[in-house]
Amino acid sequence: MTPYASYVEVCERLNELTPGSHEKRSFLVNSGAEAVENAVKVARYATGRPGIVAFDHGFHGRTLLALTLTGKVHPYKQGFGPFVPEIHRAPYSDPFRETGRLGDTITMLETTVGAESIAAVLVEPIAGEGGVVVPEPGWLAGLADWCREQGILLIADEVQTGFGRTGAWFACEHEGVVPDLITTAKSLGGGLPIGGITGRAEIMNAVHSGGLGGTFGGNPVACAAALAAIRTIESKGLLARARAIGETMLRRLRRLSAGAPAIGNVRGRGAMVGIEFVGGDGIAPDRETTGRVLRRCHQDGLMVLGAGTYGNVIRLLPPLVISDGLLDEGLGILERAVTAS
Repeated sequence: MTPYASYVEVCERLNELTPGSHEKRSFLVNSGAEAVENAVKVARYATGRPGIVAFDHGFHGRTLLALTLTGKVHPYKQGFGPFVPEIHRAPYSDPFRETGRLGDTITMLETTVGAESIAAVLVEPIAGEGGVVVPEPGWLAGLADWCREQGILLIADEVQTGFGRTGAWFACEHEGVVPDLITTAKSLGGGLPIGGITGRAEIMNAVHSGGLGGTFGGNPVACAAALAAIRTIESKGLLARARAIGETMLRRLRRLSAGAPAIGNVRGRGAMVGIEFVGGDGIAPDRETTGRVLRRCHQDGLMVLGAGTYGNVIRLLPPLVISDGLLDEGLGILERAVTAS
C-alpha cells in the first residue's frame, strides 16, 4: 500500500491528539468494529498471548469478534454464535450498583484466567451502550497500572467517547490514563465511515508487512471528512462546548431526579449523559418506565436513545454544536415525559 497525503495527515493528527507523548503509529479502517478487531490482532501478535479481556456492559461492534467482546446478548448476540475463543469477561466498575471493584476484578482475572495468558484488556473508559456507566474514580488508572505490571496491553475503545464527546479529546484523559492502543471511529469521520487504530510504535511495528490492511480503509473522501471534523472541533472550541452542555444537562436532570423516585441515577461526562430508571426499591431496573419515557419523548418530537444492559437507561448524546435554545427545548420535553410517566 502506498498511502496518499490525506491518509498520512489523518494518521499524523491521530498520533498527535491521542494521549501520551511516546512515538506512535496509526492505521485506518472503515468502522469502530474493524478498529477493535485490528487492535486485538495487533495485541495478540505483539505479545504472543491469546487471551483478551472484555467487560460487562461493554459494546464493541457487530462483527463476529466484536460481538464476542460485547457483553449484552439481546439484541446483539442472540443466535449468532458460536463465538471467538480466548475471550474472557470481567465485571466493569459500576458505582451506582457497587459492582466491579478494582481489587475484585484483578483477583478474578489472576485466578480464573492467568495474567501470563492475557494479551490485552479492552475497555471503554465510559460504557456507552451499557448505560453510560462512568467507572469509579481511579478504577481505570488502577487497571492500567496492573496491565503494565503484567506485560498486558491496555486497549481503550474510544469509538463512542472520543473526539470531544466527554469534554476532552479522549475520555481516558479524565483519569490520566495513557493506553497502549486506542480505537477511534464515529465522530472521527463527522458522519462518514472511517476508524483508526493508534498505538505505541513498537507494538504497531511488530506486525509483519501485509498483516494489516483493507481495500477502503482511510479512503480519500473519508480522510477529508476526518480532517474537516478535527478542524471543526478545534476552531469552534467544541471541547469546552461539550463540557458546558454536560454541566447544563447534569444540573437540570439531577434537579429533576430529586422529585422523581423512578430516577435512580444521573451520570455522565461532558455531552454524554445517562438517566437510569429503577423500581420502588431504588435499585431494581425499571424497563417499563424507561419505555414510557422514551415513547412520550418520541411522540413530542424528541429523539432519545434507550441503552443499558438491563434496558433501563436513557442515553443523551446531543450534537456538540447544539444551540442553547434547542438544548433547553429538548430537556424540557424530557422533563415533561419523566413527570408524566
